Formats: sequence, structure tokens, C-alpha cells
Amino acid sequence: MNKSAFLAGIAGLALTSAAHANELRDDLAADMPELMELYRDLHANPELSFQEHRTAALLAARARALGFEVTEGVGQTGVVAVMRNGDGPTVMLRADMDALPVVEQTGLPFASTKVGVPASGVETGIMHACGHDTHMTGWIGTAQLLSERKDQWQGTLVMILQPAEEIGLGAIAMIEDGLYTRFPKPDYALAFHDAAQFPAGMIGYSPGYALANVDSVNLTIPGIGGHGAYPHTAKDPIVLASAIVMKLQTLVSRESSPLDPAVVTVGSFHAGAKHNIISDEAKLQITVRSYSDASRKLLLDGIARIARGEAIAAGMPDDKLPIVEIELPYTPSTFNDPGFTETVMTGFRERFGGEKVMQVPSVMGGEDFSQFKRAAPDDVQSLIFWVGGVRHDEFAHAQAEGIMLPSLHSPFWAPDAEKVIATGAEALASATLRLMARKGG
Repeated sequence: MNKSAFLAGIAGLALTSAAHANELRDDLAADMPELMELYRDLHANPELSFQEHRTAALLAARARALGFEVTEGVGQTGVVAVMRNGDGPTVMLRADMDALPVVEQTGLPFASTKVGVPASGVETGIMHACGHDTHMTGWIGTAQLLSERKDQWQGTLVMILQPAEEIGLGAIAMIEDGLYTRFPKPDYALAFHDAAQFPAGMIGYSPGYALANVDSVNLTIPGIGGHGAYPHTAKDPIVLASAIVMKLQTLVSRESSPLDPAVVTVGSFHAGAKHNIISDEAKLQITVRSYSDASRKLLLDGIARIARGEAIAAGMPDDKLPIVEIELPYTPSTFNDPGFTETVMTGFRERFGGEKVMQVPSVMGGEDFSQFKRAAPDDVQSLIFWVGGVRHDEFAHAQAEGIMLPSLHSPFWAPDAEKVIATGAEALASATLRLMARKGG
């Protein structure tokens, strides 16, 4: 049976019997005290990208104890756990492990006091400010539920712990280390991410493009230095760079379709060292966000064209034109297969109630979960969905008073972890049971 026929066949099925549905939730509730203990441990002991050694070992041991075939060190610090249970589809469930170089300010009794050295080389505090600790704990909760229910599903379950999501390198590292050749290639890939924009326990989804292409562009703008009192004897790179910054705004306002979201933000502008010296160089750092490959090309080509054109207009010689560096690899946009998304959401509405499952706007943030589909676009259908993490009382108060709540990556982000973990684990486990339902069962 081909994949579309399989999806059509299960679309009308109930998630499980009512007894199974209640049993899943009840068993998860019984597991929650232990899972929350694990969560507090992970939160208090965060590790930076590609440094997730303790985290990976701790969770690999738990997966191994549940009966998974576990391989560590995939893509440097990644973990792959496989459970084979007869003929059927292959479903991959992913959680990310790395934390951020952020000094925690939540005031939680188990707040992180860890410090480390990221790629920048500057020692910093470390915090799970993006909620990856809830993702990992939900992943373990899902593994426990599914390992206990092998009589309800058939096929191959591949559960992966991915490193270095925060720097956009972990997924591609696992793929290049043989994720789809050394281990079963998935038919379906699923993940969830906690959300700081809606109440805890809500599920949000975006069919089609869900998250953006993320490009980092470094622009070096040569000048001809000189004395600030004699500007006619120099070529001022600050003036030139300023013109480039202003002209870049037209890429979105005048060259991109208003119906095709795009972002070009100059986040850093460095030049000069003294009041009365015209520098011989300026440097810009630019973040570029888009959804489609065509939009991405338009923006990146436009940056190079504008930089060159403004330099020529300023009278710069051919050997002093701007240098454009696009950092690679970039994080590609995340695309949720619409049919697959609706199939999964049908199950979620049946299980959680329609009022708790909502379609939400796409965002311009990035997620390298996208790489798992890009590596095999014709073979893998994928979906990443959101699980709300804002405590209900805090959300209601913020709505009433017009208060801004902490966002992901904030040193104050402290989700309602118990609700995120419980909802995420139940959602992943129930979706997997639906996709891998035992024939005749």
C-alpha cells in the first residue's frame, strides 16, 4: 500500500478505543512524578551544542532499559534508539538536547548555575531557555508509553535525540553520519516544540511552511581610510555601509511579494576606532528569513547586488568592492506536509478536544528539524507542532493587562513544564499509535 493510500485509510479511524485512550493518559499521569524529577535534573544540568555528553548518556541509558537498540555518538553527540515490532511503517520521533548560552534568571529552585564555553570562546552561563528539557522529558515519556504497548502497534520505531539544534548543525550532522543508511529510514517524522505565545496544554500547528529559512550573511565593506578633517581624501566605509543598510530595506518593501513573508535585519554594524579617523573598513552582520527557496535566492542575490551597486555609486575601485559571505550550512525552512498534518491533527482533536488544537500562523524562527525531510523529500512526511507552555493564570493576566510575557530564549522563560511534558508525550504517543495501528487490533 502506498503512503497516500495508507493515510487515507487511517484518516477515518478513531485514535484508539476509549479504554485505550483513558489507559494511555492514566499511565502517563502515573509516570509524571518520575518524569518531573528527570526534567528538573535536565534543567539544572544543561549542556551547550555538541557538548551534550551527560545528557545523551543519561537518556540513552533510559532508552536502553526500555528495550530499544541504542546507538550513541551519531552526529557527534546524537542518540538513535530503535525498536522493531514486525511489519509496518517506520516512524521517527525527535527531541533536541542542547541549551543556550544564557544566564538563567527564572528564580526556580532548580535553576541552572552551569557555565560553559560556546563556539564564541567566551565563557557564559547555560540555560534551557528554549525548553529542550521539556522536549527530552516528553520524549522519554513517549518511549515508556510505546514500549509498554507493543501489542497495539506494528512497524519500526526510531527515536532520536538530536544535538546542536540551536546552532542549526545537529540534524545535518546526524544525517551525514548515516542516520538514513545505518538506521531504518522513516516514512514519518514527528516532533513538538514548547511555545511561549499560548497557554500550557494547547496544541498549535501550521500546515505547509511552519518555520523559516535562516541565513546569516557577513558583509565586509572596504573603504579608504584617512583623517576625519579631510574627508575628501578618503572613501568613508561608514557612509557607504549606511547607504547599503537603508537600501537593503527595499528588498522586502519593494522586491518581495507582500504575500511572501521575508525579513532582512542588520543586527551588527562595526566600523572605526576614533572620533577623527575615517576607517578603512566596515562590517555588517545580517540575518535573512524566508520560506521558499525562490524567496531566499531573491534576498541573498539582492544583498550582493545592492552592496556592489552602492559601492560603485560611491566611487569605489573594482578592487575595493564589498565582500559577501553567506554562512553555511544554513537552516532551511520547515515544511509540514499538509495531508499528514491534517491526519495527525484529526487524531489530536478527537483526543484533546477541538478547542485545544488550533491552527497558528507560521513564524520566522528557524528549526533544523527541516533537514530530516530535506534529506529524503520523496520518502519522508514530517510534522513539527507546538505545545503551549504559558501558565494559564499568567496568560490570562497578561492578556488582561497588556503585559508582554517572556519569549523563548529569554532568561526568564519558565514554562509550565508538567503540562508541556504531559501534552507532548501523549500527543507523540497517540499519533504514533494511530500511524502504526496493529492490523486487526
